[in-house]
Amino acid sequence: MVVWIPRTGGVGTAHTWIPLTGRGLKSHAYIHSVQFSHHVFLNLHTLKFYCLPDNYEIIDSSLEDITYVLKPTFTKQQIANLDKQAKLSRAYDGTTYLPGIVGLNNIKANDYANAVLQALSNVPPLRNYFLEEDNYKNIKRPPGDIMFLLVQRFGELMRKLWNPRNFKAHVSPHEMLQAVVLCSKKTFQITKQGDGVDFLSWFLNALHSALGGTKKKKKTIVTDVFQGSMRIFTKKLPHPDLPAEEKEQLLHNDEYQETMVESTFMYLTLDLPTAPLYKDEKEQLIIPQVPLFNILAKFNGITEKEYKTYKENFLKRFQLTKLPPYLIFCIKRFTKNNFFVEKNPTIVNFPITNVDLREYLSEEVQAVHKHTTYDLIANIVHDGKPSEGSYRIHVLHHGTGKWYELQDLQVTDILPQMITLSEAYIQIWKRRDNDETNQQGA
Repeated sequence: MVVWIPRTGGVGTAHTWIPLTGRGLKSHAYIHSVQFSHHVFLNLHTLKFYCLPDNYEIIDSSLEDITYVLKPTFTKQQIANLDKQAKLSRAYDGTTYLPGIVGLNNIKANDYANAVLQALSNVPPLRNYFLEEDNYKNIKRPPGDIMFLLVQRFGELMRKLWNPRNFKAHVSPHEMLQAVVLCSKKTFQITKQGDGVDFLSWFLNALHSALGGTKKKKKTIVTDVFQGSMRIFTKKLPHPDLPAEEKEQLLHNDEYQETMVESTFMYLTLDLPTAPLYKDEKEQLIIPQVPLFNILAKFNGITEKEYKTYKENFLKRFQLTKLPPYLIFCIKRFTKNNFFVEKNPTIVNFPITNVDLREYLSEEVQAVHKHTTYDLIANIVHDGKPSEGSYRIHVLHHGTGKWYELQDLQVTDILPQMITLSEAYIQIWKRRDNDETNQQGA
């Protein structure tokens, strides 16, 4: 089916959308043009304009604004300059906006996906790759594979979010989200609130796979940007109910010796300390706070954490061996049990610049890992109860060095110090390379 768009009064304002199968005498477009005197139609596949009922192609440069909004394109030079610009763009409806700092419609309950998509759209190397369709349009996929639709729709969304000539200062993610629903087999929906971390994890892995990436050998832009590596040390524990002598004996068996594996990661899960249940003298629940470096200690190669399975208990410790250019932290706020999901409201105290992760690398890696300092560029927040809460995001605009808060269609500027007071859930940090200095307005 072909979709057409008519415009009123010759080359006037867009009026309505009409689905039809052509522009012949019995087509919807032809009948509509006669009945309502709407004469200019656009084929969304070829981006050609036609005048009906006369049925001839219109060649008019004044119509280019419409085709550019539908299919924005970027030159290499324009892409290279995106993070150097602080200039506001003016939409055709008169509102001003910063390209990239643009609201997304919440169709019903898709704010969890909106926040993740906004965060990823502000990761420069990932954004730059998808702004240029030539980077991925010739990737070969198996016949009948639907997953490449994610790549195409994500590219289209990136180009719309960064379009300096939008009609309005917001963008609809509808086509992107339809692809998510289809490709995730309805695991993630538009009409039902989802979990931001679950969606981020699925989306990055699905993008990597759709771009032809594999688990071990074949890399993609996704792994180039986000993938790090770590060593995981695991030690099996004897059953706690066994007598002490038997436990002592078992610890000498090979089965109970510590093992080590190298593993890659796309994000690091940071565990929050258990929130206190007591109240203060005014009968108000105390909201606990924890420094970021306390919860990062999980990855220092020394801190041990117990993991329980149905049958066995293990002690694990983690040590980072490679830091990616962009590092994602997922702060574990939700605990699921058989009956309900519980949310930990602990506030994480973090600086938004200058976080040095050198001490979490093994000694031999520290010697070769020159750059280990990170600055925050995106902070996704979950507000409210686990099942009915909402998502918002703080993003750094690289051109101005200013922070903005986006919640669906709302875009407001925010002071950097206000960001640290939120219930941060997902964060993206940018590694400082080549002795970069901090450009943020902190």
